[in-house]
Amino acid sequence: MKSDSAAIRKRYDRIAPYFDGLEAVMEGLFFKRWRQKLWAKVDGHHILEIGVGTGKNFDYYPADARMTAIDFSPQMLGQAAHNKHRKAVVVELNLMDVQSLCFADNSFDTVIGTFVFCSVPLPLKGLKELYRVCKPGGQVLLLEHVLSSKPVIARVMNFINPAIVALVGANINRNTVKHVKACGFASVRLDARSGDIIKLIEARK
Repeated sequence: MKSDSAAIRKRYDRIAPYFDGLEAVMEGLFFKRWRQKLWAKVDGHHILEIGVGTGKNFDYYPADARMTAIDFSPQMLGQAAHNKHRKAVVVELNLMDVQSLCFADNSFDTVIGTFVFCSVPLPLKGLKELYRVCKPGGQVLLLEHVLSSKPVIARVMNFINPAIVALVGANINRNTVKHVKACGFASVRLDARSGDIIKLIEARK
């Protein structure tokens, strides 16, 4: 099933008020500690977060960095704006599609995203945009869930993927590591603690 940006945006707009509640259990059990590991790797002054969602990463923003964040869902961005003011976070929020970033080449020291490319219709296009706006010597840090390397699990993931996409607009069978490696980065490595399905990807331009 192929979903375009408009259809996926509508799904995220629909679930935005309930999003944090829907993911609360997984967030507490798994995602929170992975976010901490990812953000510990951030360096540089100007940081771009893609797919900011409701602002789940606000607690991990470096205190001395200039933060910019984007999302393509107006309703999710509205939730992020509410949480920005509630938590007194200093960040510039922008309504923007990762597949077409309105930033100049070589703008950011670090570009970072958590569980974003499962929802991008053209992931390779989006990843090439991250490469473009990242400064030479800068880094792209991604936390993503990907297709399992285990055949039986992979078949199950491929089988149920259309239903997951229809429900929330997220694919669970992406080959994101392969796509990152195809973007021309000087180096791409996986954090040694990465598992079979959740990958912490570090790419250096």
